[in-house]
Order: sequence, then C-alpha cells, then structure tokens
Amino acid sequence: MSFETLGLSAELLRAVADQGYTGPTPIQAQAIPVVLEGRDLMGGAQTGTGKTAGFALPLLQLLSVHANTSTSPAKHPVRALILTPTRELAVQVEESVQTYGKYLPLRSTVVFGGVNIKEQIAALKSGVEVLVATPGRLLDHVEQKTVNLSKVEILVLDEADRMLDMGFLPDIKRIIALLPAKRQNLLFSATFAGEIKKLSDQMLTDPVLIEVAHRNAAAENVTQVIYPVDHERKRDLLAHLIKSENMQQVLVFSRTKHGASRLAQQLEQDGISATSIHGDKSQQQRTQALAEFKAGTVRVLVATDVAARGLDIDQLPLVVNFDLPHVPEDYIHRIGRTGRAGSSGEAISLVCADELRMLADIESMLKRELPRKIVPGFEPGATAQIAARAGFTDRPRRGPRPAEHPRNREGQGGREGSGVAPRPPVNFLDAPYVTPPPIPKAVVQPAPNLRQTAKKPIPALLMRPAAPSSDGN
Repeated sequence: MSFETLGLSAELLRAVADQGYTGPTPIQAQAIPVVLEGRDLMGGAQTGTGKTAGFALPLLQLLSVHANTSTSPAKHPVRALILTPTRELAVQVEESVQTYGKYLPLRSTVVFGGVNIKEQIAALKSGVEVLVATPGRLLDHVEQKTVNLSKVEILVLDEADRMLDMGFLPDIKRIIALLPAKRQNLLFSATFAGEIKKLSDQMLTDPVLIEVAHRNAAAENVTQVIYPVDHERKRDLLAHLIKSENMQQVLVFSRTKHGASRLAQQLEQDGISATSIHGDKSQQQRTQALAEFKAGTVRVLVATDVAARGLDIDQLPLVVNFDLPHVPEDYIHRIGRTGRAGSSGEAISLVCADELRMLADIESMLKRELPRKIVPGFEPGATAQIAARAGFTDRPRRGPRPAEHPRNREGQGGREGSGVAPRPPVNFLDAPYVTPPPIPKAVVQPAPNLRQTAKKPIPALLMRPAAPSSDGN
C-alpha cells in the first residue's frame, strides 16, 4: 500500500515524500481513512509505529479547506487542539505538524509549562489553526484569556493513558467543557487501561477502534534482557557494560528525579560522559541535554518517566531500565524509545531483589518470561544462598513443571488467567517468597521490687522584692 491510495492531497504527499517515507505503517493505513471520513477514533499501537502521522496527516487535510494567507489573526482561529502529557512530546508532535503541513498555508504552535508565557501569548495572538499543548499550560492561557477554543473542530488526545496516570483527568474535563459540543474526537495511546475506556465513553461518539498490535504489547524488534544484580552494584554494572561493550548512545531510565541526577554525576566520575533530564530541570536545560545526547556530545542520557513518551531519537540502539517502573505499562513506553520505525533495538533491565514484584507484573503483562543474563563478577552476593539453591546460572531455562507438581496447585503455581505458565526457580529472581518463621519472644524476667527513693524537694529561689520605681510603676 502507498500513501497515494489513502486519499491524501498532493501537498501532503509531497511533504511525506520529502521525508523519504515510501508507505504507511499499519496504524497509519487504518487510521487515516477513518479520520478523513470525520469519524471519532480510538487508536492503539506500539510506541514508535507512527501514531503521530496517523492523526496529523488527515487532520491537516481536513483543515486545508480553511487554509489562507491572510495576515489577520481572525482568519486563523484554533480549529484543531492536540493535548499531550509532556513538554517533550508536545514539541515532537508540533514539529511533525509543521513537517507534514509545510506546503499548506496553515499555522501551528505549541504551548507548555516551564518557559516564559509571553512568547506563547504572542504566537497565539497572531492566530494558529493547530494548537499543541500540555493541559496545565493550556488552562493558564484560558485563565489569561489569551486563547479562544470556541472554533475547535478536532480534538486529539495523544498518549491519553499517560495523561491519566499523571493526574490530568480533571484538567482534561475542564478543557473539554470549553470546546464546541459538535466536534471530531481522536484518542491515541500505546496502551489501553480501564480508565481510558471510561474516558472514551464520555468523549467519543460511535468511535472506530483500531489496534494494530496486542494490547499492552512491546515491539517485537526490541530485544529484552534482564540482568540480576544487587542494588548497591547497579551503577558499577551499568558502567561496566557501557565500557566493555563500547556503548555510545544509551538512554537510561531512573525512577526518581534525584536518582537521575545522582546517577549522571556518578557516571561522569566513572569517566562516562552523561547528563540527565527530569521534571526539576528547566525547559532550557532539558532541551540542551536532549540536544547534546542526539549530537553525541554525551554518551548517556538519564531520564525519568516524564521523558518516556516524548523522546524521539533516530536509531537509538539501547534503552536501560536502571530502576523498574512501578506501572508495568511504563515499561513498554520506556523500551519503545528504541526499535522505532522498523529498526532493531535492545532494552536491558538491571533488576535487584527488591524489584521482583515489579518484574513479575511486567512479565504478566507481556505474557512471557524475559531472559536472564548473569555478568561474571556481578552475581547477586546478598542472595547467595537463594542463588545456590535455585541454580543461579546462565544455562537455558527448563520447561514447565508437570501438572501434578505441588507448586501448580491453586495459589502456589503460575498466575491464573495471566497466560504465563508456571515456571521453576532458575535464579533468585524466580525464587518464591518464603515467609520467615516467627521470631521467638525473649523471656523477660520481672524486675525486682526496688524501694523507691523519696524525691528531694526542689529548693525555691528566694528573691528580694523589687524596689518601686520613681514614677510609681
């Protein structure tokens, strides 16, 4: 299939050809005709499969009937609103809108927090047809009356599940209340959770559901490996892997902002150029860090999940989960930064004993076990007894236990309904949790009856009465 068969205009086809794209991805091939028909859409696809073009191209074609070269702001009202959860993703989406719409006289801009609002106000006052925004900053403009949403014809929620995870649902509801009741709604996300279904029921009308991959599935062209290691040796193992394998561009995910900054500093001390990006950084610092990483000035970019959905780096070879995420779906978005646009990639996770539950949740979501790899010299020493008992080696994993195995009984074997077969413990990450025996209470001898010593009276401080002052006070 080619883009020509999707019914796109000559201007859009020319812009697509400039990017070297020869054919649409599955999500694009299915979504573009639906959007061009004016239907509401609920689209799901793996990260890096071209969701942005799936809504940006048809959106621009629908708005092309309003395209004009007038200098009057009144001739360029906001007709399409695209909401994203993070600043990085907002910038990425607006860049795509500009790229695909460069041969159309349509205007676009992006607004997000962390930067001076005055430049954004000036851009809005000049008039734009396509507005990309984060919810919080958009509401700032609404309160300052610097944006008018009464002419919006198309609403796009990109990475809707992430917006709900970040607590944007009240803001989204406030924004929707400001829009015309009659409009086209497009909801895109790499994962669909129960809350997303509720939101879609509230805002979509007879939507078309498109899923080009199994729900909550990771990209097949990304190799995933688990490296068991003690928590205190994670940084040493990461530095060892980067140096021994001569890794030149590594995106590392940390669970906390403080942890991201500290890890970048420690890697610098290890002789590895690194920088960090997280919510406490200013937008200028975040933009500079990302630019340095893309340019190859630094080898390692340590990020929190605030960047998991917004980073678009061509041919990124490796993603490292220094800490596993609390939410299993975030694992998919993290590793989705590599293996984009059909290229291959690798995702490794450094997992300690405290993260067993998180790993189990991730494997349950993926419906498969991830391979383990032990690096000599970094064997988990804190769990040596469990490792020895479980056969802590790098040999191939054994097959499933016989059905009559006692651990396959209800409540003891695999996760029922998860699609994951029960598995034997091969290393400490697979060893079942065993409740330790209760600690015996210490025998406490009753204290001997000691005669209480009478308390000594506290001597009072005798003070001479103060002499009256000359004024009588």
